[in-house]
Amino acid sequence: MEPTHLFELVIGMFVSIIALHYVADRLALPPSVALLAGGALLAFVPGLPTIEVDPELVLVIFLPPLLMDGAWTIALGRLRRHMIGIASLAVGAVFFTSVVVALTTHLLFPALPLAACAALGAIVAPPDAVSARAVLQRVRLPRRLQILLEGESLLNDASGLVLFRFAIAAGVTGAFSAGAAVGNFFLLAIGGALVGLAVGTAWVQLARRLGDEYLIIAATVLLSWTSYLLGEFLHVSGVIATVTTGLIASWHQHTVLSAATRMRGTSFWTVIVFLMEAAVFILIGLSLRGVVERGGGFETVAATMAWPIVVILLALTLARFAWVFGSDAVIRIGNAFGIKRYTPVGARAATVLSWAGVRGVVTLALALSVPEGFPGRDFILVTSFAVILGTVLIQGTTLGRVIAWAGLVEPQSEKARLTLSQAEAAMAQVQLVTVESQAYDTAGNLIHPQLLERYQRRAVSIVDYAERTEHYVPILHAHFDLILAAVATGRRELLRLHRAGEIDDETLHELERDLDLEELSALAAKA
Repeated sequence: MEPTHLFELVIGMFVSIIALHYVADRLALPPSVALLAGGALLAFVPGLPTIEVDPELVLVIFLPPLLMDGAWTIALGRLRRHMIGIASLAVGAVFFTSVVVALTTHLLFPALPLAACAALGAIVAPPDAVSARAVLQRVRLPRRLQILLEGESLLNDASGLVLFRFAIAAGVTGAFSAGAAVGNFFLLAIGGALVGLAVGTAWVQLARRLGDEYLIIAATVLLSWTSYLLGEFLHVSGVIATVTTGLIASWHQHTVLSAATRMRGTSFWTVIVFLMEAAVFILIGLSLRGVVERGGGFETVAATMAWPIVVILLALTLARFAWVFGSDAVIRIGNAFGIKRYTPVGARAATVLSWAGVRGVVTLALALSVPEGFPGRDFILVTSFAVILGTVLIQGTTLGRVIAWAGLVEPQSEKARLTLSQAEAAMAQVQLVTVESQAYDTAGNLIHPQLLERYQRRAVSIVDYAERTEHYVPILHAHFDLILAAVATGRRELLRLHRAGEIDDETLHELERDLDLEELSALAAKA
């Protein structure tokens, strides 16, 4: 394919992303479903070339920034508090599911080497970070379930990758050692964490010294790839390295980034992540044609692989249910014997947690990277794609209904001690102390009367609001609605002055920025 045609295809893909997102919003569908289905339809448009996805390139381009974004925005306090539960899902559930799928496949195809069955299990076992984000952004979950799923999606790829590499090595060489696999996993994880710690610390020091906000944003954008590629170069887990770097950067970004850098960087990064997430699902759909052709065409795939694929998908789903409900049962038994450190999530929450295992880009990339000539390669590839389709189209579209059925309530233990308004009141009190201490000169004369009065009035009003929030909410909504109307009027006048040639472009942009900040502040206060 000529470079210009490739560029045209990329532009066409981004145009399709916008159109498919719009259709998904109109039809109240998860965008991931619309993008996956749209990409699959585009794959068979006459005249379009077959899309060959390079698995290594896909992982390197898409996985690091999406992992970084997840680590950057995750709630660190809850992550630490629920690390045991996250590790149970990210490591335990992945290993257990891999074994179940491998044994099921071996029962269906006794002639298929056990290493090939294990490779398939490792490929489809870990739920995908990108798919999980796409689904979780559209639903509302209690904080504990949210952090369990987010944390799992950040860390389970490392488990799947290690299992996959050992299964492929066993299939090629005929030798496998469970002890070596476990030892290698911990070695890769610890090495990846050390690499991530080093890269994250270097970024903190760099961000403090660069000064220019655009240089800081550029360095931050490159951070995920730097960490991932360095980890892979040193033969440790690039996934763990990227996640560790993201956690460190997330912790320090409040002190090393200025407000302007954070606002501009967040806006830029949000668009990048949006396009990357959408492109992943489009690429998965576009790869359908090549997958079907490798399998011998739709007729051959349906006749020879349909029933085994359904059985494997069912085993995959049931294995996750078994692990989640089994883990919850173990916690209940521990509670009965006086071990009260952990609290079971309950049957309804466990059902939601079990149903949220959506697969995506990592599964596809691993399947495509199975070496040519590897036993059962075509079946592995078709089954992996079917698992992605099945989990995205079935679980992705119904998760919202399952959550609504569960009727989950936030446990009191997961709620923060202070509400938003109470935190604002605490901030207002310490701000008032600062202003009071500097509002007078050395002779005791008041030199900032208006500022002092403003902060005194603000401290009193916010405390009153925190104590009577329900009374003030409708009043404040009307207040900010009026501010938004005034901003809209000011914006129209500003544009009229510019169009009439009475102000220059610099004045337009400066005043427009002020209006934008005022509008964002009002919208945030209303939310």
